[in-house]
Amino acid sequence: MRKKILITGAILGCLAVILGAFGAHGLKKILTLDQIASFETGVRYQMYHSLLLLFVGATAFISPKMQKLIYVFILWGIILFSGSIYLLATNDSTAFDFKTIGFITPIGGTLLIIGWIILIVSFFKLKMDKIS
Repeated sequence: MRKKILITGAILGCLAVILGAFGAHGLKKILTLDQIASFETGVRYQMYHSLLLLFVGATAFISPKMQKLIYVFILWGIILFSGSIYLLATNDSTAFDFKTIGFITPIGGTLLIIGWIILIVSFFKLKMDKIS
């Protein structure tokens, strides 16, 4: 599971860099400043949570069960939160009206928060003799 978490974190981090560059350069002439700012928010949150996955996969301080839970919540949170922001930011440039899926953005955000809460709980359960 740890390898899967690390690979996923690295892939999502790489995609965040690619999407960030695409947003800054490729979409500059297509989107408004507000739409670009929204797109960048999706990229920023994707990168933050990619780094979180790398930490979760690399540390021995989190039990495998908690790692898996964090992985699932963060992965789906990124997909729903950042993914919906990307679609909503580029809505005017597509034939499909992505505003109909706008309700999934807060669901994704909630999943990200739950992932962080699971991390906090796992730290509270941490035995101090493991750290020394």
